[in-house]
Amino acid sequence: MFIKFLKKESGYTIIETMIAVSIFLVVIMSGMGALLNANLLHRKSQDIRSILDNLNFVMEDMSRSLRTGYNYQCFTPADSLLSPATLDIPESCASGWAIVFEVSEGNPATFDDQWAYYISSDGKIFKSIDGANSFIQLTPDEVIVNPISGFSVLGAEPPAANTQQPLIYRRRFHKDCWIYKWL
Repeated sequence: MFIKFLKKESGYTIIETMIAVSIFLVVIMSGMGALLNANLLHRKSQDIRSILDNLNFVMEDMSRSLRTGYNYQCFTPADSLLSPATLDIPESCASGWAIVFEVSEGNPATFDDQWAYYISSDGKIFKSIDGANSFIQLTPDEVIVNPISGFSVLGAEPPAANTQQPLIYRRRFHKDCWIYKWL
């Protein structure tokens, strides 16, 4: 007598294959979403870092230039940079929107080589190296400097015996206290 063995075919059915593929797709799609989100966060952090580096460079450039200059004029909101007659008189102020000064290698007899920095009403810092005739924007558009905080100069008026460098700082308001950045 012959015994007939029924041999069962081994393998996956189409239903099992479809379930496995759909689970695989769900896992891959969630992994891709997490990867794309991580990439976006990395790009944003690089952009913020670049902006902060640029702002740090601007502040260091201002600090270096102001440290070596002389004949400082601090302009209050009532003053205008367009009047060259005011550029030859050193002037202190407690809160100004602009500062003009003679650079260390400049000619004090002319005003066309004076440097100027000012904070615009929309919060951008500008620089001029030709006696406040033309300005370039130093801060990127993403950075807004508080226009209320400005420059302060103490001791710019030259008494005959005063040979010390005037004190210059940029003031900014942070929460409930004033923070000074000494230049």
